[in-house]
Amino acid sequence: MNALQLDTVLLSKDRSCLEILDQTLLPGTIKVLHVSKIEDIWEAIKLLRVRGAPAIGVCAGYAIALTASRIETADSAVFCEEFMKQKTYLASSRPTAVNLFWALDRMEKTMRANLDKPVPEIKEILFAEAQNIRDEDVAISRSIGEIGFGLLKHGDGILTHCNAGTLATAKYGTATAPMYIAQEHGWTDFRVYCDETRPLLQGARLTAFELHNAGIDTTLICDNMASIMMKSGKINIVFVGCDRVTRNGDAANKIGTSGVAILAKHYGIPFYVCAPSSTIDMSLETGDQIPIEERAAEEVTEMWYKERMAPEGVKVFNPAFDVTDHSLITGIITEKGLCQAPYDKAFEALGIGK
Repeated sequence: MNALQLDTVLLSKDRSCLEILDQTLLPGTIKVLHVSKIEDIWEAIKLLRVRGAPAIGVCAGYAIALTASRIETADSAVFCEEFMKQKTYLASSRPTAVNLFWALDRMEKTMRANLDKPVPEIKEILFAEAQNIRDEDVAISRSIGEIGFGLLKHGDGILTHCNAGTLATAKYGTATAPMYIAQEHGWTDFRVYCDETRPLLQGARLTAFELHNAGIDTTLICDNMASIMMKSGKINIVFVGCDRVTRNGDAANKIGTSGVAILAKHYGIPFYVCAPSSTIDMSLETGDQIPIEERAAEEVTEMWYKERMAPEGVKVFNPAFDVTDHSLITGIITEKGLCQAPYDKAFEALGIGK
């Protein structure tokens, strides 16, 4: 199945639940979860059943609209109070992905702007705003893809890390969008190399899955093979996604991304971060201020093995993200344009953060 035909998260037609493609089961099993309780939606975000910054934002918009629709009151003040409780709870599911907070803040702003209306009307407005977030995400990804496509040359070898593909967004992806756009333009002579992306293997399970099924020339490599691939001349350009970008252009992405950037700098290979403007957090000056989520040791020691592959009791350090310094980044591709250093000035010139 072409991954572009898969929906990562949708609101059911009867608006009774969210339909979430369970990405923890890919590539072996394609299963859509039907989750209606706020606790189950929280768990789906926390356990990466839905993942990728844009997709998390879409999920958050739908989730708060769905749960708010069940608040039983005609008093707008009480509705607002209950809405904020639900928002706070959903926001606690993941600490790093700024799109989660961006989407929830946007939904809160919409709610507060309409508190003079009857509660049933507010609920309908929230559903409409959640759908707007999804529709805009599709347009944003395509715009990023068009800009990134303009940086490609026939015959290029492209490296990507983690999954910033259509599975991480509503459609097209961010880092994979240039590849899908190239395919739409009839290009068949480019190659994509996917880092497996330890420890959760998003590159192996997800990016390789979606690109291969889309008919794109795809090769899977272990994370520690990137250097030899670059040295051999097989990689000409790097596209990665991100979960948060700070004012100075530092970018947090899946663990291992900064290492890829260091290698690319050494070998003189352009390194681009594909970032919807919603992931750019102008309130943070540098990447040192980004909270880095640490995850369970079992993801490293036993998750993907038939039996435990590390000694019992050994210490494990498992950060989910690292921060790539802005000095290593050739450019940051937003839906509004390509930004280059100094990034704060480039963001401001495009109206990002205003």
